[in-house]
Amino acid sequence: MPTHAERRVVGYRPEQIFDLVADIGKYPEFLPWCIGARVRAQSEQEVVADLTIGFGPFRESFTSRVALERPRLIRVRYENGPFRYLNNQWRFAPDPGGAHVDFFVDFEFRSRLLQAAIGVVFNEAVRRMVNAFLKRAGEVYGPPERPAPASPLVSAKT
Repeated sequence: MPTHAERRVVGYRPEQIFDLVADIGKYPEFLPWCIGARVRAQSEQEVVADLTIGFGPFRESFTSRVALERPRLIRVRYENGPFRYLNNQWRFAPDPGGAHVDFFVDFEFRSRLLQAAIGVVFNEAVRRMVNAFLKRAGEVYGPPERPAPASPLVSAKT
């Protein structure tokens, strides 16, 4: 039942951030704890992918169906793996500062051991993942067109 919601304005266009998040096959190159990604099927509207996440002694793989509504919405629907449920959504909108990004994730592992392990580091882990996308944007697109505001609006619950 860890839940994390975050809202940020970033100095990139919505299309740019959307494209980074939608490029699931590249996640192992930059996303912390993502050690494998296999895209099973892909179209302009949907991606079906397997991700393998590793942290400490844990390695878990899961399958998701990802709905793509370019450039405004990415919605992840969990299909199978170690979770009881996984809800994940990204929303992108134009903003005078670049792009307004809303990120939400809510999940529960089937294993109490995994749930306890992630609960300890969940908020920091999610922040690191969101920041990894922003760092990746800098690597792919160069410096932001506009500086980001001082701090994000964050709401988290573990």
